[in-house]
Amino acid sequence: MLPFPVILTAGESPFRQVVYAATKAVVAGVLPAGTAFPSVREISQALKINPNTAHKVVAELVRSGVLEVRPGIGTVVADRAEASAAERRALLSAPVEQLVVEAKRLGLTEDDLLGAVSARWAELSGHSPAIAASHAAME
Repeated sequence: MLPFPVILTAGESPFRQVVYAATKAVVAGVLPAGTAFPSVREISQALKINPNTAHKVVAELVRSGVLEVRPGIGTVVADRAEASAAERRALLSAPVEQLVVEAKRLGLTEDDLLGAVSARWAELSGHSPAIAASHAAME
């Protein structure tokens, strides 16, 4: 079992999906610096992907500075400064695009979408739905 969630979806590159999931886990603090990263074999077996693909994933994560190889220890999450706001926003690019496309498909306006996001944000932040609705109505 991998220490970060990955749900592979058809039609999208497994390589990109695993790189994204691992990067997201590191940026979100799920995998703190120094944490051992799964081996190529563990990744390929857990996700049922080609070992060459798993190797490319690890190589890309090392190349981008998310992971580092420590002789005698193995591959671990790199010691990095906390992720910048831009790095964290970049992780939302694909989900935001999907959300906008779906909202347009449903005929919603930008205000409708922003109101829905604001209301959901408030709910998840522990604010009551009434407060969330009033915030959405004010905008």
